[in-house]
Amino acid sequence: MRRAIVSAIIAGLVLSLGVPSADAGPCTVAIAQFEQAVRESANNPNAGPFAPQSIGAQLGHQPTPGSVKRAQQRASAAFEAALARSKRLDARGNAACAKALADAEQMYNLH
Repeated sequence: MRRAIVSAIIAGLVLSLGVPSADAGPCTVAIAQFEQAVRESANNPNAGPFAPQSIGAQLGHQPTPGSVKRAQQRASAAFEAALARSKRLDARGNAACAKALADAEQMYNLH
């Protein structure tokens, strides 16, 4: 299941890559480097988006397959949104793209 989600994210990232324009934004290079690192982590079963541990998990409650799947989907959606925000800001030349990229990087385990 996790590999399918990671594969879907990788496919989305690959499809979203374009040839950088001559008017590259302030984060274009950093975004490209991060996306390359994400692609390179595709074969690592521990790599991928993650979220903080839930309160239920902290209380020792065992996750169900459904709750694990929902958590993975939420983590993937949050990661994709943060990366997309970074790209939008970068395309506008807005230096806030660095913060959005840092947020995406914090949501993705490369190791």
